[in-house]
Amino acid sequence: MGSLVFTIANQKGGVGKTTTAVNLAAALADKKIPVLLVDLDPQANATSALGIEKEEGRSLYGPLHGEGAALDMIVATDVKNLSLIPSEEDLAAAEIELAQTENYLARLRAVLEPVKASGRFRVIIIDCPPSMGMLSMNSLAAADHLLIALQCEYMALEGLGQILRNVERIKEAGVNAALSVGGIVMTMYDIRTNLSRQVVDEVRQHLPDKIFNTVIPRTVRLSEAPSFGKTIFAYDPLSPGASAYKNLAREISARFEIGGAAPARPPAAIEPPAVPPPASAETT
Repeated sequence: MGSLVFTIANQKGGVGKTTTAVNLAAALADKKIPVLLVDLDPQANATSALGIEKEEGRSLYGPLHGEGAALDMIVATDVKNLSLIPSEEDLAAAEIELAQTENYLARLRAVLEPVKASGRFRVIIIDCPPSMGMLSMNSLAAADHLLIALQCEYMALEGLGQILRNVERIKEAGVNAALSVGGIVMTMYDIRTNLSRQVVDEVRQHLPDKIFNTVIPRTVRLSEAPSFGKTIFAYDPLSPGASAYKNLAREISARFEIGGAAPARPPAAIEPPAVPPPASAETT
């Protein structure tokens, strides 16, 4: 079977996009699925979150300009079955430079083709910048499925419409007619508020076949882990955040038939994650 390419995108920052990219990749890798995480964000947060030092010339900046190969940029991580193409600040220049190249929306897809053809990875996950600029649009053109990380707040619902419109533009332009919205991951769920449940319910009402049953809780441990260069599984494997991302990986494996996972059991209604009570230091 070939590589499945997922891109995780949202034009808004601080919604748990990179946290989801890193921990979903690690959770799938823990299921013995060979995963490649591509850090396409010039801020290189996914790179740092895996404890990898940023290195000049070690990113997709060169390959996107026809200099070097993506396969040569792959580095190992401390997580078994998980590899990484790091990012660097130079990628920020690509936002402007790519627009001046031929077939500018298809550059990333061409760069990743040899990686897919190598047969090394069952899953490729792309972590995008917090914008719908040239890099993010390239990721949509290169992906089989878009995973949307959506924060549990009403303002996030406005951004959802914009993302879905960009998907349609990519498809209508013939750049990637096969692109699908693979699913919506509700992040930063706060069990203490009615707002989180209301937002989840609204998304579920309008896009019932897209929203995942798993919701990601808002916890301090998920926020702390990247500063130590660790996934949530290495930092606090028994935390609610770790449990949530394991469940999400199981659900995605079943939905896309990755690794022969058993079908997930959809609950009658979305259940709130197991988050410690308000007085706990584990929840913000």
